[in-house]
Amino acid sequence: MTKTQKAEIVETLTGAFTDTAAVVICDYKGLTCTELESLRESAAAKDTTVQVIKNSLATIALKAAGKEGVELNNTNIFLWSDDVISASKVAADFAKSNEKLVLKAGYLDGETADVAKIQAFAKLPGREELLGMLAATWMAPVANFTIGLDALRRQKEEA
Repeated sequence: MTKTQKAEIVETLTGAFTDTAAVVICDYKGLTCTELESLRESAAAKDTTVQVIKNSLATIALKAAGKEGVELNNTNIFLWSDDVISASKVAADFAKSNEKLVLKAGYLDGETADVAKIQAFAKLPGREELLGMLAATWMAPVANFTIGLDALRRQKEEA
C-alpha cells in the first residue's frame, strides 16, 4: 500500500469517525469469513458500518477525529454508527452469540467507553422503541380523557 493510499484511507476514516456518535472496537481473531459476513449483515440492518482497519491507520484517524485514549493492539474490527445504541447492540449481540468476537473498548458520545459501558448501552431500548414509548406516554392522557367522556355520555343517556 502506497503512502497516498494510506493517506486517503486515513482521510476517509477521519471523516467517518468525526461524524459518528459511536465507535466500538472488538477483537475478531478466529472469526470465519461467513461469521464476519453475518456481522456485517446484522450491522447494515441497523445502519452501522463494520470494517477491519490496520491499527496504525486507525490510531491516526481516531486522533485526527479527536478520539483518543484507547490503545490499539492485536486484531481489531471497528463498528461505527450515528446511533450509540445500535452500534453497541450490534457488537454486544454478536459477541453473545459468538464467543470469538470480544468487545474491547470504544467511544460513545465523544467519551472513551469500556466494555461495561458498551454493554449498558446495548441493553437500552432502540430509537424506534423509545419513540413508541414516548408516543404512548403522550397519548395516554388523551385516551383517558376520551374514555372518561364516553363514560359520561353513557351515564347521561341512561339517566
